[in-house]
Amino acid sequence: MFACKKDKPGGSYTLPSTDTTRQVLVVCEGSLGNGNSALTLYLPNKDSVYEDVYKAANGQSLGDVFQSITPIGSNYFLCINNSDKILVINKTDWTLQSSISIPKPRYILPVSEHKAYVSSLFSNKLYTIDPVTMQTTDTIVMPYQNTEGLTLSNDGNSVLVCVWDTANNHLYSVDIATNTPTQSTTLAGYAPQEAFYDKEGKLWVLSGNVTKKKDAALTRIDPVSGNVIKTYQFPTGADVVRPVTNIAKDSIYFIEVNYTGGTQYNGVYRMNINDATLPSQAFVQATAYQYFWGLGVDPLSGNIYVADPKGFVQKGSVYIYSPDGTKTDEFKTSVGPGHIYFKI
Repeated sequence: MFACKKDKPGGSYTLPSTDTTRQVLVVCEGSLGNGNSALTLYLPNKDSVYEDVYKAANGQSLGDVFQSITPIGSNYFLCINNSDKILVINKTDWTLQSSISIPKPRYILPVSEHKAYVSSLFSNKLYTIDPVTMQTTDTIVMPYQNTEGLTLSNDGNSVLVCVWDTANNHLYSVDIATNTPTQSTTLAGYAPQEAFYDKEGKLWVLSGNVTKKKDAALTRIDPVSGNVIKTYQFPTGADVVRPVTNIAKDSIYFIEVNYTGGTQYNGVYRMNINDATLPSQAFVQATAYQYFWGLGVDPLSGNIYVADPKGFVQKGSVYIYSPDGTKTDEFKTSVGPGHIYFKI
């Protein structure tokens, strides 16, 4: 079934235009210190894979630890974490347009034509850039280190900032007009990572850093009153990453990672936004000596894409599941697939 897939790992192939077909872009982190990150392109309608479109278009590698990709205007903005840079590439032909120097960039949130926020690891800084001039425009000091996930508030006036510090159990709001932190919401757990909204307009925040003895937790919040609606505390040892919603935003998927080779707390899990408890069984179970690292839901088909980094020591894979959990396809990627973006 999978043998007919057209895999193009080298740099001599003709790249497709992003304007011609549906695409799945896979952020491949690479292995830390080796400079082998890559952008893998999958064309679901053609069942074709292009393993490293940036290198094919530009004749050079991305750099060290590719963290995230954000579409803004006619370009994609790529955060290359350990190389301290954001690379800007053209959506149509993948060619490099500019490079922006930012210390340890993680994620980008555009809020207007001339303004986007950039989170940064190992510092208490949040940066703003102008996506048109491609210059850094401001630096915002946050109360703790490791600015991480960024979410636009429902009213569009604030950026919700997850600050992934083990001493922090608050979600912060930054006023877009003034770039000033204005308020915070107390969370169920420490080290918040990501925030997102559900079908009912309620805000969810994932927190935790199991390596540093901070258990994972999900907090559901009423964004109008700021009150906590529900707290979900994960078992000690459950390392939770990559929360995403389905198309209807009434279900949440997330990954639990077990790095030790065991199957406990290891796989993709699914829950309804109104469930009383966390799921006890995996929706997609990882096998022994396997763990997942990337997760995405196709906004057209509802199919679930699950990335397997294979320990970051070889090329990875992405497995595709129908909404009922049936595996339907898979394709290979470069090293360390971590985030998945759908262009429709």
